[in-house]
Amino acid sequence: MESTHQKKATFGKRERLPCIAPLLTTVEETPQMVSARVRGHFPKWLSGYLLRIGPGKFEFGKDKYNHWFDGMALLHQFRIEKGTVTYRSKFLQSDTYKANSVHDRIVISEFGTLALPDPCKNVFERFMSKFELPAITDNTNVNYVRYKGDYYVSTETNFMNKVDIKTLEKTEKVDWSKFIAVNGATAHPHYDPDGTAYNMGNSYGLHGSCYNIIRVPPENVDLGETIHGAQVICSIASAERMKPSYYHSFGMTRNYIIFIEQPLKMNLWKIVTSRIRGKAFSSGISWEPQYNTRFHVVDKHTGQLLPGMYYSKPFVTFHQINAFEDQGCVVIDLCCQDDGRSLEVYQLQNLRKAGEGLDQVYNSVGRSFPRRFVLPLHVSLNDPEGENLSPLSYSSASAVKQADGKIWCSYENLHPEDLEEEGGVEFPQINYGQFSGKKYRFFYGCGFRHLVGDSLIKVDVVNKTLTIWREDGFYPSEPVFVPAPGTSEEDGGVILSAVITPDQNENNFLLVLDAKNFEELGRAEVPVQMPYGFHGTFVTI
Repeated sequence: MESTHQKKATFGKRERLPCIAPLLTTVEETPQMVSARVRGHFPKWLSGYLLRIGPGKFEFGKDKYNHWFDGMALLHQFRIEKGTVTYRSKFLQSDTYKANSVHDRIVISEFGTLALPDPCKNVFERFMSKFELPAITDNTNVNYVRYKGDYYVSTETNFMNKVDIKTLEKTEKVDWSKFIAVNGATAHPHYDPDGTAYNMGNSYGLHGSCYNIIRVPPENVDLGETIHGAQVICSIASAERMKPSYYHSFGMTRNYIIFIEQPLKMNLWKIVTSRIRGKAFSSGISWEPQYNTRFHVVDKHTGQLLPGMYYSKPFVTFHQINAFEDQGCVVIDLCCQDDGRSLEVYQLQNLRKAGEGLDQVYNSVGRSFPRRFVLPLHVSLNDPEGENLSPLSYSSASAVKQADGKIWCSYENLHPEDLEEEGGVEFPQINYGQFSGKKYRFFYGCGFRHLVGDSLIKVDVVNKTLTIWREDGFYPSEPVFVPAPGTSEEDGGVILSAVITPDQNENNFLLVLDAKNFEELGRAEVPVQMPYGFHGTFVTI
């Protein structure tokens, strides 16, 4: 089957999109290793596990989940060694999965699905159960994260599950709130070269809600430790006491944490009363573009919140690309959407549509584009108003001081117009080990000419050019960059992506591309049905 590179399409409202319902339906796990059929070749130096995670079960008994984010976590493992590839998958044996399985119904609520009262209870008991505190899900289906050399699967609640990456078995459940005063943490931490991890999590109290920056030390002191020694190094008060912003990730340079407070709001009153009102957690999240987006910058060594008040027009970001420091500024690159209603769109009934209904859903979703913002760190009272304070000659992003002392930030597009034809880009990845927090040139992501990724894209943010891999009828996952040994070149390595298809007559496969020219080196075909997932990582053997 031929692949299309640098293919262009007419941008506009897309029509006659193919149905992708099979990519968003329940599959069976594959606990025993399956040998893949390799076409082409996998480099002999490439040795390790590509670990991925995402939802893989969408109903229990007669109960069905409503939202893509709700499905039970399915762990995937591609083992690559000496040019051969094997595959296995297992459902995460979370307490949520076990409880739902025992009762053969949904007993613990998820992001977009409210668990209904036990039908075996009488009317009064069912009514009173609405006033009980709901159990928090430990269905950690978003990403693999690393703390102190151990791997966990994570979502955005206070629970993580430690896993053995060789067997995909859960070994321990960890509760953030037992270690620090937070009610959850993101599934996208950042790492210093020494293994120190940084994350963010919210806390809620009598004085309102706070965004907390968390630091986890790089090594265990004693056997059996998990995130012992975790600390909150800075707390940032929410602009609205009862309506903090939703966030999925944050930025980090060598010296600073950058938090984006965006007008995608969580109404705490609606969330707390959701069970009484018979609504899911997601009903408490709303896009409120009457508010601007604000950037907060924190010194990650001292925990000090910098005084600069940086604002921009309203946008939503789920994934940051990279951030670095240059000439007294923080430069942060983000995948941005001007419309923050995409969470509402990813209901399973929408994703599984066909024909005109599917086209209408796709055309209602805001596209995501890479943008650069520049935040001058040393702004003084004497700086002139109305002038661009950014000294960076290579970026058209501006930071203009206003009369009230705020800095108004306007972005630079990091892409050519061609990216609009590709449906924008998401799931950004870089050569993290060598270029995280540093000035860089390339990132990789998925193009979205459908509701899930339908191409792989390499973006040159300096020359603003694209290189594209696509194969009609196939849908690639988030690209993972693996550096080749002994090279310091930014794109010296390969890209790995799990590519799946709704066509039951075709095999899914693990794709390996040369990261330099985006040419296919090989693919490992697996005769196993896989759902479209979220995130993952590569671990060297």
